[in-house]
Parts: sequence; structure tokens; C-alpha cells
Amino acid sequence: MELPELTVRLPDWLQTQLRGPVPVLETAEAQVRFAIELSRQNVIHGTGGPFGAAIFDEDGTLVAPGVNMVVSRGCSILHGEMVALAMAQQRVGRHDLSDGGQHRYRLAVSAEPCAMCMGALPWSGIRELVYAALDEDVRAIGFDEGDKPAAWPQALERRGIRVTGGVLREEAVAVLNQYLATGGRLY
Repeated sequence: MELPELTVRLPDWLQTQLRGPVPVLETAEAQVRFAIELSRQNVIHGTGGPFGAAIFDEDGTLVAPGVNMVVSRGCSILHGEMVALAMAQQRVGRHDLSDGGQHRYRLAVSAEPCAMCMGALPWSGIRELVYAALDEDVRAIGFDEGDKPAAWPQALERRGIRVTGGVLREEAVAVLNQYLATGGRLY
């Protein structure tokens, strides 16, 4: 049996966008706005679900973006967070972005992580998670986010990951509703 090679390629529109100067966004709010714009463009271009994510270093320099490509690429793990984490880890050349605590990376996301993505965070090397839409917003349009412990933010905080949610929530919810209105596939 010959298995295919696993290759993840960002959508063409995002590849084109990345040809310019590398974005430097110093505030968490600006970084979340960037992730929301990724989610909006993903909906507009029809390349995946309404979710965007980005990894930034301590100076606010974009390390890697990610968008949801579950349906478009036929792979359940291609959530925006997972794509951004994988791209960032490949870019810096290590599975632990922090390199044993020597570096601080922030993950900015358009929506609260689902159960799978939340589970990946402690091993990723990020030291901060900032997200926009809440779990209840994502579920309200029909997505299944999986079961997470009620105190998941505190669990991440105990592992050294600062968590802030609801940043620019209304902007992110507008993208979720746009996706639903355009007949986007829910899963």
C-alpha cells in the first residue's frame, strides 16, 4: 500500500497576500483583527470555514498564518489554529515554538478553539492565546466544537499559556454569520 505524502499548502489568495512585507502588529487587538480578516477572506474566496489564526512573535511580527481548510482539503485536522501552528513550527524548525521557554509566541484566533485545537496548545510552545468569537457563537451557527472542560482557560493558564477571549467578538461573529448566509458547510 502506498500512502500519499501529507502536504499542507495555504490557499492561493493567502500565498499572494504574503508576498508583501511581513506584517508587524504590536497589539493583541491588531493581531486578532488580522485573524478575523483571514477568516473573512477564507469565506469570500470559498476556500474553507470561517476561521483564521496567526502566530506572532514577541515583537508582533507574523510568523505564520492559518485558515480553516477542513472541507476544501478533505482533512478534519486542518483547522486554522492547527495550520498556523504547523506552519510556524516548520518555519522556526522546532515543535516547541518557545524552545524551552526562551521565546514567547502569541496565537491570535478569530474564534475560541474547539476541543481538538485547545488540546494541541500545551505542546505547541505558545505562551498566549487571544481569540474573538466565543464557543457559544460558533455553536449558534451550527458547528460542533467538541467537549471541552469547563475550566479549560484555567488549565491552559496553569501550563503557562495566558488566555484572553472575546476580543473584537462582534467582528468575528459577523464573519460567522456571513459564512452561514452564503450556505457554508457546517460540520
